[in-house]
Amino acid sequence: MAALSLCKRCALKPLLPVVQTWDLEARRWVRALRRSPVKVVFPSGEVVEQKRAPGKQPRKTASETSPQEQRHKQPLHMSASQTPGTWEETGLHYDKALPGDRRLRSVMTIVKSRSFREKQGKILLEGRRLIADALQAGAVPKVFFFSRLEYIKELPADKLKGVSLIKVKFEDIKDWSDLVAPQGIIGIFARPDYVKMTYPKTQLHHTLPLLLICDNLRDPGNLGTILRSAAGAGCSKVLLTKGCVDAWEPKVLRAGMGAHFQVPIINNLEWDSVPTYLPPDTRVYVADNCGLYAQAQMSNKASDYGWVCDRRFLKFHKYEEEEEEEDKELKTRANKGWLPEVEVQSYDLEWTEAPAAVVVGGETHGVSLESLQLAESTGGRRLLIPVVPGVDSLNSAMAASILLFEGKRQLRVRGEHLSRDRGYH
Repeated sequence: MAALSLCKRCALKPLLPVVQTWDLEARRWVRALRRSPVKVVFPSGEVVEQKRAPGKQPRKTASETSPQEQRHKQPLHMSASQTPGTWEETGLHYDKALPGDRRLRSVMTIVKSRSFREKQGKILLEGRRLIADALQAGAVPKVFFFSRLEYIKELPADKLKGVSLIKVKFEDIKDWSDLVAPQGIIGIFARPDYVKMTYPKTQLHHTLPLLLICDNLRDPGNLGTILRSAAGAGCSKVLLTKGCVDAWEPKVLRAGMGAHFQVPIINNLEWDSVPTYLPPDTRVYVADNCGLYAQAQMSNKASDYGWVCDRRFLKFHKYEEEEEEEDKELKTRANKGWLPEVEVQSYDLEWTEAPAAVVVGGETHGVSLESLQLAESTGGRRLLIPVVPGVDSLNSAMAASILLFEGKRQLRVRGEHLSRDRGYH
């Protein structure tokens, strides 16, 4: 009975409400202290007013602030990218991509499909430096995908008007990117027109009467490296004939390291239209390291210069049915004068007296018959770079770099001689 009465008294005792009230009051005090209140009201009714720091004015609520004050209100500390007139005051805004966003699909489509790039007139650029170079050259952006807002704030705000800005997760950019370390920003641009581009003044100041013609280059890495060398040497133009890899393919852009926006690039040309893009009196020189005709002119023994003739380096496709018959046919036709009669000379001899255009062929198919015909009609020659016997020929990118910088050296030496002659008079 005693135990039963004890249990009844325990059940009637209001322990739970007391604990809840104490816990609630404690939490209220903690929250109040965290918020640094203006006034503190104790349970006894005592009111303690918090002292303000000297010179600090009470904060106005949104309803108390006038529209003019809200319009002219600016943050006290602003970074360079947040200064008035660059970001906030331009009215730019961005969207956050949701799962399944259709806009994200266009990225991979542009990357993989050359026909889509040409039909839609769009290209894809990745990386802050490449995008900045494109904007400076006057390329027109359409969409930017980025993982961090500061990547967009680094770009000129006046170039972003009317551009779709879409924030995505960095993991999504990693899935799209071919880079080992993606930079967190991808841009879709209108396909650049070399006529409307604005190239760097320093590049224009050092431009030489030297052109590059790419013939049947199909390796993206080689083409990107060649474009970079052409920009470094000071070429005035780069012409790409049909059969070359797309100059605006992402792998070519990555290997070019911004060269696309430093030198004019004219893409997908027929050989009949190539002469219209050459300055008057231009001579065309062919970087040709193979062919029975060339070897016979250079030496009685082709091995003296390390050139190993291979049928791959001459684009005579109508004779590809049988190898043995083709070799015999080429020898016969070469002896009969069927091939264009283009003299051969070493690359380090003088060949820049007049404006010069250098033709570089691909490693698989080599230079075309049309390039030899153009060299013959303009009074050009074949340029050979001798290598040690037994060593395979140089790849296209290396050969183009050697020839372009040799042309640059010859033009520089000629300029020095002219300056010296003028000084004597």
